[in-house]
Amino acid sequence: AFQENEIKLLTAEIDRLKNFGCLGISPSLEGLRDENAKLKYRLNFLQKSLQEERSKTAKSMININSRLQEIFGAAIRAAYPDLENPPLVVTPSQQPKFGDYQCNSAMGITQILLKTKEQKVSPREIAEKITKNIPANECIEKVEIAGPGFINVHLRKDFVSKQLSSLLINGVQPPAVGKRKKVVVDFSSPNIAKEMHVGHLRSTIIGESMCRLFEFAGYDVLRLNHLGDWGTQFGMLIAHLQDKFPDYLTVSPPIGDLQAFYKESKRRFDTEEEFKKRAYQCVVLLQSKNPDFIKAWELICDVSRKEFQKIYNCLDITLIERGESFYHEMMKDIVKEFEDKGFVQVDDGRKIVFVPGFPVPLTIMKSDGGYTYDTSDLAALKHRLCEEKADILIYVVDSGQSVHLQTVFAAGQMIGWYDPKVTRVAHAAFGVVLGEDKKKFKTRSGDTVRLIDLLEEGLKRAMDKLKDKERDKVVLTEEELKAAQTSVAFGCIKYADLSHNRLNDYVFSFDKMLDDRGNTAAYLLYAFTRIRAIARLANIDEQMLRKAAREEVLILDHEKEWKLGKCILRFPEILQKILEDLLLHTLCDYLYELATTFTEFYDNCYCVEKDRQSGQIVKVNMWRLLLCEATATVMAKGFDILGIKPVQRM
Repeated sequence: AFQENEIKLLTAEIDRLKNFGCLGISPSLEGLRDENAKLKYRLNFLQKSLQEERSKTAKSMININSRLQEIFGAAIRAAYPDLENPPLVVTPSQQPKFGDYQCNSAMGITQILLKTKEQKVSPREIAEKITKNIPANECIEKVEIAGPGFINVHLRKDFVSKQLSSLLINGVQPPAVGKRKKVVVDFSSPNIAKEMHVGHLRSTIIGESMCRLFEFAGYDVLRLNHLGDWGTQFGMLIAHLQDKFPDYLTVSPPIGDLQAFYKESKRRFDTEEEFKKRAYQCVVLLQSKNPDFIKAWELICDVSRKEFQKIYNCLDITLIERGESFYHEMMKDIVKEFEDKGFVQVDDGRKIVFVPGFPVPLTIMKSDGGYTYDTSDLAALKHRLCEEKADILIYVVDSGQSVHLQTVFAAGQMIGWYDPKVTRVAHAAFGVVLGEDKKKFKTRSGDTVRLIDLLEEGLKRAMDKLKDKERDKVVLTEEELKAAQTSVAFGCIKYADLSHNRLNDYVFSFDKMLDDRGNTAAYLLYAFTRIRAIARLANIDEQMLRKAAREEVLILDHEKEWKLGKCILRFPEILQKILEDLLLHTLCDYLYELATTFTEFYDNCYCVEKDRQSGQIVKVNMWRLLLCEATATVMAKGFDILGIKPVQRM
C-alpha cells in the first residue's frame, strides 16, 4: 500500500515537471531533466519491487486468522470509530456447529464502553453492529451471532479450495513478513575440554529448530555457538599437557579421552600446590598471547571441536563458533564504557555494576584485574546488537541462567545499547531433562549421561524396534533400513524434547518416544510414509499430481474433507504464533492434529476405489489424492523445521 501510494505521488510529480518544461517557466531545463530522470528511475524501481512483492505474496500461504483479524478490525473501526485499540479476538472454532472461526471481541468492547463512556450496551447488540460493518471480502461465506455475542464465522469453500490449490502448485511458502530482519540465536554452547552431556541436548535441539523456523519465514539468521573456550581452567589443562606431552609443539598429542584428561588436570590442581602455581602462570602467559601457550590452547580446543562435531553431524546441527575468546579483546572497553557513564562501583577491589530492579550486581572486573562471565556476556551482547545489528536476539539457555541473563539484558538497555521497543532481546529458557524416576537424568553410577552415548543407545533401540516389526526381512532393503533407523532414532529424540513445553522439565523415556501410538515422532513418521505411499500404490507419479493440481478443483463436500482442508491451511497461523512466543511444542501438537485429522478423512473418504474380488483399481478420486499430497507437503515442512528427516519407506 505504501509503495502504491508513492508510485501515485511520483507519477503526479513527473507530470508536473513535464508541464513546467512545456510552459517554459523552468529557470533551468537541464535541472528539470535531471530531476525527472531521477524520479523515473525511482518510479521504475518501485514498480518492479511492487511486482516482485505481489508475485511473492501471491505464492505465499495466507494466514487465515490474520486475514480475518484484518476484516473484523475494519468492521470494528467502522462500527466504533471513537474507540482506541479495541480488543480484536479471532480464534479457530472448537466445534463445527460454531462455524470455522469465532470473533469474540464484543464482550471486551462492552466493558470498554461501560468504563470509558459509561454506556451500557449488550455484547449481542455490539456483535450485530460489527457484523453489519464487515467489508466485502474473499473468504467469509456467512456469519452468525451465537449466545451472548460470539460471532461464528463460516469460510467459503471456494476460498479454502483455492488456497489448497495454491499450496499444491507453489509449495509451502511462508507468509510475507515485511522487512527482512536479522536474528541472532545463541544456542548449544558446550565447554571446551568437557564432553557434551544430556544437559546440552535441549539447547542444541531447540536452538536449531528456532533457526530453521526463522530462516523459513525469511529472516536473516546468524546461528552462534558461544563456546566456553577461555578462562582460568585452561591454565591447569596447558600445564598438564606440558607434563604429559612435552613435545606437543612438534608432535600432535594423542589425547583420546579429553574428559579423563580434564579430570586428571583438575585432580592435580586440587592436590599439588606446585602444579597449581604453574597453572596460574600458564593462564597469565595464555592471556598475554604467548605463541607456545596459544598453540597448546588451540590443540585442546581442536580435540573438543572434533568431538562436538560428531554430535552436530548426527543431529544435523549447523553453527558458527564464536566462543568467549572471541570477545576477550573487547572486555576492557566494556569496563571503560560502564566507568565513563558512572555505573561502576568498587567493592573490595572488584568493579561491580548495579542494575535497577536486580538485587545482585554484575561483576565486570575481579580484584586481580581478571574478567568474568558477566564481562564476556556483556561484550557478546554489545557485539551482537551494535556490530551484527541484530533486530531479534535469542538466547536458548536453561532456566537456571534466567536472573543472570535478565540482569545482563537490563544492563545493556541501561547503558543505551538497545531500545526494547525496537529490538527484541529474549531468553528462550528451558527446563531440565529428568530420568524416569523424575530426578535429574543420570547414569546408574550417578554420572551425567554423555550425549554421544545417548544417541548411540537411540540408534540401537530404533533398530530393535524396526526388527521387532520385521521390517528387515521383507519390507526394506539394507540401505532403507539404515535410513529408517537414523530417521526414527534421532527424530524421536528431537521430537520428545520439542513436543514438550520448553519451560517445563521433561521425562526422558526411550520406550515412550519410540512408541508408534500417540503424539510421538515414530507415529508421525509412519503416518507420513503411509500418506506418501497412497499415490504411489495407485500408480500416480509426481508429474501427474502436479498436472492435477493445476486442473482439478478440490471438492470439499464431505465433512472430513472440509475438516482436513481447514486444518492444512492453519499451518501459517501456527508458525506465526511460534515466531511470537518461541514455543515449538505448538508445531508438534499441530502436526499430531493434522495426522489424526488425515486418518479420520482416509477412513471415511475413498481415495482409491478397488474391485473387491480382483483388487484391481476401479477409480482414482484425484481431488482426494491432492488432499493427501497437501497434507504430506505441510507435514514435510513441519518435520524440516523440527529438524526431523522422514523417509519414503518405513
